[in-house]
Amino acid sequence: MRFRAKVVSIDCIHHFTNVVNTISKLLKKCTLRLTLDKMYFILPDQVSNGGVSMWCELKQANFFDEYQMDGASKEHNEIYLEIVAENICRALKSAQNAKSLKIKLTKKQTPCLTFEVELPSIASNSRLVTHDIPVSVIPRRLWGEYEEQEMPDFHVSICMPPMKTLKNIAERLKNLSTYLTIAANQDGDMTMKVETELVSATTRFQHLEVPPVTSTDEETQSKDWPQNEFASARVDIRKFLQFLAGQQINPYKVICNIVHETALHFFLIHDDISLQYFIPTVAV
Repeated sequence: MRFRAKVVSIDCIHHFTNVVNTISKLLKKCTLRLTLDKMYFILPDQVSNGGVSMWCELKQANFFDEYQMDGASKEHNEIYLEIVAENICRALKSAQNAKSLKIKLTKKQTPCLTFEVELPSIASNSRLVTHDIPVSVIPRRLWGEYEEQEMPDFHVSICMPPMKTLKNIAERLKNLSTYLTIAANQDGDMTMKVETELVSATTRFQHLEVPPVTSTDEETQSKDWPQNEFASARVDIRKFLQFLAGQQINPYKVICNIVHETALHFFLIHDDISLQYFIPTVAV
């Protein structure tokens, strides 16, 4: 297996850094999947066990000036690597003023993803900083565990208010309770509520955008759910805050799909990036 990529544009380096920083805030370890035209950061389905899951997809042509790879075989021309996201962040910190960034799959004592950062220098020669990040190569027989999750059979889909507003509210509510209930209906109404034996606090939003229903959505959305009825999900407020705090990619829209009393599915929309994030509910 071989992989090498190069970025020359400083804007693309910054953009890629923001993506990786976002992912590192959401999870510690993830799977990096490399294909000919896309790069994926994946945390496979943990929702059934009470954990979160994530699927982030980048079109390599939007980030890299050069991109070459040979996968496991001609029939399965992909590479799957397990990696600590924070280690990539550390490597990219030195690339904020770089002339170029190269990423290669190398073999040291163990397989590594090697980042070569070319930095400007007062002298005629550039400085080269190298970071070797250990990775684990995931064998072909396990690839099935990292397939994209199917869109859940959601009851309500709604466009979220600005992330900064939600973060400010959630930060205050976490001082009152460990759990947060998010509810919404197809009329564009949404609430964030915490409730304990001593206190109950609710923030309401109205006239939010409701995403248009596509043929795909019709297959996944419950047809029996009344338009004005609220679907709700009670989640660990720390997991919700972790999701909000990690966003550095500035999506122009965040869609929240609510599977009533089961899960929250967030879908971040950006020109270059697609990111999905699942948070399971917590029983009352």
